[in-house]
Amino acid sequence: MAVPISQMGTVATYVLKNRLQGRKRYPLVLMLEPLFRCNLACAGCGKVQYPPHILKKQLTPEQCFAAVEECGAPMVSIPGGEPLLHPQIVEIVNGLVARKKYVYLCTNALELKRRLPEFTPSKYLTFSVHLDGQREDHDFSVCREGGWDIAVEGIKEAVQRGFRVTPNSTFFDGTDPNHVRAHFDEMMAIGVEGIVLSPGYSYDKAPDQNRFLGRARVRRLFRAILSNRKKSWKFNMSPLFLEFLMGDRNYDCTPWGSPAFNIFGWQRPCYLLQDGFADTFAELMNSTKWEDYGVGSGNPKCANCMVSCGYEPSAVLDGFGSLKGFIAMVKGSFSLYPDKHALDLLNEPMPTGPAPLVQIEQPEREMVKL
Repeated sequence: MAVPISQMGTVATYVLKNRLQGRKRYPLVLMLEPLFRCNLACAGCGKVQYPPHILKKQLTPEQCFAAVEECGAPMVSIPGGEPLLHPQIVEIVNGLVARKKYVYLCTNALELKRRLPEFTPSKYLTFSVHLDGQREDHDFSVCREGGWDIAVEGIKEAVQRGFRVTPNSTFFDGTDPNHVRAHFDEMMAIGVEGIVLSPGYSYDKAPDQNRFLGRARVRRLFRAILSNRKKSWKFNMSPLFLEFLMGDRNYDCTPWGSPAFNIFGWQRPCYLLQDGFADTFAELMNSTKWEDYGVGSGNPKCANCMVSCGYEPSAVLDGFGSLKGFIAMVKGSFSLYPDKHALDLLNEPMPTGPAPLVQIEQPEREMVKL
């Protein structure tokens, strides 16, 4: 596992403190969305389909800091939209680093190389770069030819400048596990800290509704990808969550583990679903009907979800919540997961190769100006 010891210690101490206080529900990472504007129109994204007057809005640094203090989570993920389009993103990041929060700034990296000189390397700051595999696969996923080249150029520059960098990959139906494993090799050769990965969530508003995976197919795909690993591969994730994706563990969703705050307020119940908003973090935690969410609830919106924002908190709490879980987490950090059946899966022919790239026309929202 490529998570620094200092960060692991902070999270472990935070979990232990909450357990000793008897708290049943508490956040691990705040999903802080300062804006919804984006400079891409990915076919599998359902986060940025808003009218222009909404896309013009953004959180102020003060609103971001207040949400972080209110939530209290030790880690902050800044997704979007594209955070580097926010004119005060440097001020926001610096303020969070000064508060000693572990910040994951998510970006498609189209602006990364240009903006890097404005940031300062820190153990508290990681650039989480959207990179859905190798060149052809990524460009198809983000519906932009040349996107991979720009992103990789930004990654290399960030690594050279001493920043923590974690490529963040989302995989859909039709993903070739051999391509993904080759992608891991490419990223390790560049020198990134570790890789983050997750299956895609079936957003109702996503332009392409035919690319999402059911739970059985997620397990089959990730068993092929993550078994028989190379020693050089590093993952910036809980090894227990990766075992969950492979089908070796069962977890319930922990939606409160990654609460989301954006221009509308505290989003119910999680980063992925939008079933209303709360005015305060306390209201979100105390008044949300959590039993209505997760696979066991029977909620059809949750039926196929195995996404990291809901299930990695479950894995982290398992790993730091008991001696048995901690031992399993340590063991998983060093295992290569040999599996003959998974090798057979790698040798199965793919039904089709990646479809030809379809260049989606620049959406009107890209032209929205501040």
